[in-house]
Parts: sequence; C-alpha cells; structure tokens
Amino acid sequence: MTPAEINLKFSQLQEMLAEDFGSEQPDIKVMLFLIGVQELGKGPKKFSKRQKEELMHIANCRLFSELGFYELEGIDQDGWPHWKLVKPIPNYTLLEQEMLIKSLIVTYFDNL
Repeated sequence: MTPAEINLKFSQLQEMLAEDFGSEQPDIKVMLFLIGVQELGKGPKKFSKRQKEELMHIANCRLFSELGFYELEGIDQDGWPHWKLVKPIPNYTLLEQEMLIKSLIVTYFDNL
C-alpha cells in the first residue's frame, strides 16, 4: 500500500471505531490499547496505568510478529502473553514508523 492508501484506510478505521464506541476517533495509542485488550482475551475491564502500558506493548509485539520481529514465548499464570524479540527492528524514521504501525493496525483489524 502507498502512504496515501494507508492513511485513507487508517482514517476509515478510525471513523468505524468511533461509531462503534460512540466516541472520538481513536489515535494510534488508543488503537494499540484496543489490540492489546483483544490479544489478552479477558474482555474490557479496568486496567492500571502499568497494565495499559503492558497492553500497548503486547499490541506492538503482536503487530510486529507479522513481520517476523517477535514471536509468542508463552502465557504466564495470569493469562498475559509474553513475546520475545527474534530479530532486531530496523531504525525507521518517525514517518516510516508511523506508516508501518498504521499499516499493521489496518491489517490487524481487517483480519478480525
């Protein structure tokens, strides 16, 4: 996908999620949080600030696993997934990082 196509699909996804949740359009951080909650598989509930950060980390690992950077190591006794880095992530520019994350988020939601 071109950057223009990624941005268009990402905007459409933001609109859809805003309608579904009856809220403002979610930014990348909110979408990562939603993916983390989905991957945790325990449904919506109250999370501490630290747990929210961990959920966003889970989302990043899950998304980057599609490119072979992470693999699922296992699930701990509390049901939280743990990922391990299997190859270093290249140093992308900020714009490249944003486009890559947006593209991975769009693909993730397309596959749900």
